[in-house]
Amino acid sequence: MAVGIFDSGLGGLTVLDAVSQRLPEVPFVYFGDNAHAPYGVRDADDIFALTKHAVERLWDEGCDLVILACNTASAAALRRMQEGGLPEGKRVLGVFVPLIEALTERQWGDNSPPREVAVKHVALFATPATVASRAFQRELAFRAIGVDVEAQACGGVVDAIEEGDLILAEALVRSHVDALKRKMPGPDAAVLGCTHYPLMQQVFQDALGEGVAVFSQAGLVAASLADYLTRHPGMTGPGTRSRFLTTGDARKVSDQATRFLRRKITFEPA
Repeated sequence: MAVGIFDSGLGGLTVLDAVSQRLPEVPFVYFGDNAHAPYGVRDADDIFALTKHAVERLWDEGCDLVILACNTASAAALRRMQEGGLPEGKRVLGVFVPLIEALTERQWGDNSPPREVAVKHVALFATPATVASRAFQRELAFRAIGVDVEAQACGGVVDAIEEGDLILAEALVRSHVDALKRKMPGPDAAVLGCTHYPLMQQVFQDALGEGVAVFSQAGLVAASLADYLTRHPGMTGPGTRSRFLTTGDARKVSDQATRFLRRKITFEPA
């Protein structure tokens, strides 16, 4: 059994890279729904249907545990999938909770009542669909009180990163940060609520200023997954070979992914 990692495109590779380094003995199957990317401009029902199909495909690959390494899918589909009931022995986890636990300085799996935390003003940068879902605010409210969240929908950033146009991506990031700062001039912390955004983390930091703590997801998800697998060792099995599947053009996606991670990545048709 491998662990499945799903994203609408290439952004989840930042999570895959981090978890592979943290858990080199665990095989992973990465599924990129590149044919339907980006998800951030789709409606909730469409995102749910696409995510459900991708997760079921990963189950078919022997992945009893699937990580939604896509904030849009986590925001729009995860709770609905869990409430609808998962097949026995299957688990689907998202990427919001590890991020919020780090932001609020709670231990992994701490389910105590919400309390006041050090941060008071949080800037959230995410896709339009993630912002519209208000899933981040909902999950934060389970763990913290008295935190003001200002969300900025970062249209165009994912597309620019997927196409490898980092000059355009940087310009868009700076524009979105400027728009956020007009609404919240002095955030304590900023959350990069999309797994594509770690590639632009330094740009976000520069635009926000050194005094703002920027929280990204890849390393936090890796630590959370390592803890989860320690507590649930039956979710993985023997094997060492990781695979990469895509609904898009496998050769094109392989080239993009290789450029994205700066190492050779070969996708197969899903």
